[in-house]
Amino acid sequence: MNCIVIVCDTLRVDHCGPYHLGRPLNRVVSPEQPEWTVPTPNMDRLARRGTVFDNAWCGSTPCMPARRDIYTGRYEFLERGWGPLEDDDLDLPRQVSGPPNQSLGWQLGQGYPVSYMVTDHFHLWEQGAGNYHMGYTGFDFVRGHEADAWKTDPIVFPCPDDAGHKVERHHRNVHLTRKSENDYFCAQVFTQAADWLESNKTHDDFYMHIDCFDPHEPWDPPEDLLKMFDPRGYDVDRWKSMVPYDEWGNHYSPEELRHVQARYAAMVTLTDKWLGMLLDKLDELDMWKNTMVIFTSDHGTYNGDRGRIGKLQTHQHDACGHIPFIVAHPQDGHGERRSQLVQLVDIYPTVLSAVGRPCPPDRHGIDLLPVLRDSAAATRRYAISGMFGRSVTITDGEWILHQSPVPDNKPLYWYGHSTARFIHYDLGPYENGRRAVDCPSWETPTWLSDKRADPNEFANLAEALPDKLAELQRELADKLVGLGAPPEQLERLGL
Repeated sequence: MNCIVIVCDTLRVDHCGPYHLGRPLNRVVSPEQPEWTVPTPNMDRLARRGTVFDNAWCGSTPCMPARRDIYTGRYEFLERGWGPLEDDDLDLPRQVSGPPNQSLGWQLGQGYPVSYMVTDHFHLWEQGAGNYHMGYTGFDFVRGHEADAWKTDPIVFPCPDDAGHKVERHHRNVHLTRKSENDYFCAQVFTQAADWLESNKTHDDFYMHIDCFDPHEPWDPPEDLLKMFDPRGYDVDRWKSMVPYDEWGNHYSPEELRHVQARYAAMVTLTDKWLGMLLDKLDELDMWKNTMVIFTSDHGTYNGDRGRIGKLQTHQHDACGHIPFIVAHPQDGHGERRSQLVQLVDIYPTVLSAVGRPCPPDRHGIDLLPVLRDSAAATRRYAISGMFGRSVTITDGEWILHQSPVPDNKPLYWYGHSTARFIHYDLGPYENGRRAVDCPSWETPTWLSDKRADPNEFANLAEALPDKLAELQRELADKLVGLGAPPEQLERLGL
């Protein structure tokens, strides 16, 4: 079977049609969202062909930690933060395609499937993470998004953000290369992916990975799509394509926040529109009969929820931790939904199963093919997620606990040879395979919520329900032990 994995960065689950089901955003999870409905006809189209997982949770956050979960089938955030693949990582493309630096003829002769990546995600190349492309048979990199150091022409160009911000590179690149909607980054990604399918459709059991940076910031959608949500378009007093990761009231008026929310919704609409090009190509080539498609995101983002905007500030509440996850299988689960808990680490064993390759031992992920065939098949009792050195989240889909560390957040160690070159951590010297970490955590209390009555987790029930709190803390401790997490994690979390 062929397998295509599509990861759209920072895609909120409540903006996806298979989850909002046509409801206005403020009636899905968060009343702090606008009253508009975000049309995503191509996500809906994929859902009709596939299985929608209602209880999908990210795992390690943010962007690159989530990708290491996908590439290794193991939670990164318990051992390390944002970084490259380590030398001993059994990364997914190599498990599919065999040893790197071989000829295609040798690879096919040995019976390995072809693997290919199409992406505009600059972090995959950036210092501190830039080796995630190396295991693929081939790859295509769409240049110019966010902080991609590409164009250097000494020109004057419109830049809504501060000139000293690295996203200035984005606006320079856009000014020099964007002539029409076809030149938007998600348009290029899905167009090139469709072109690869056209040229490679006769390969047996290929794996294609599409890593689309949209709808991650910078949010600069076409004005006609923006006007679907804000009739003023870009005719506003001021706007910036990036957002501060902070309480929104420190930066925006309510009207300005609505404009930010409109730009995000327009980016989702744009991304969905160009996803349709890929689905059209699968239709045209009649590939659905032997191709499985997995569609998901690395995490969501706060966009007015809980008084915040952006990521990396507090617990992995629903707006960040709950993600879309749709699997379209050639035979199984068409038009169905599943309530089982699934996570990004599950992509690893599921892809290997689909393309007929063995899965290495000691993975945290679960093969989801049995769940597509059988709605009663089990996955896991609890999902966990978090950011390295911060709180750890555990949920059974009904109750959710965000466990904060003890005040000094110690002991804490960073495992592996890599260092913290993107998100800063104070690391000690490398000794015995690890580095001591001095890392303050967020000033947020341990948080317990009943998601059935309070899906956006506004009410903290930790003090009111001490028995339930203790029960989930015990389950979290057992889960960490079962995963083989470093033992000091229990100590720093007060477990």
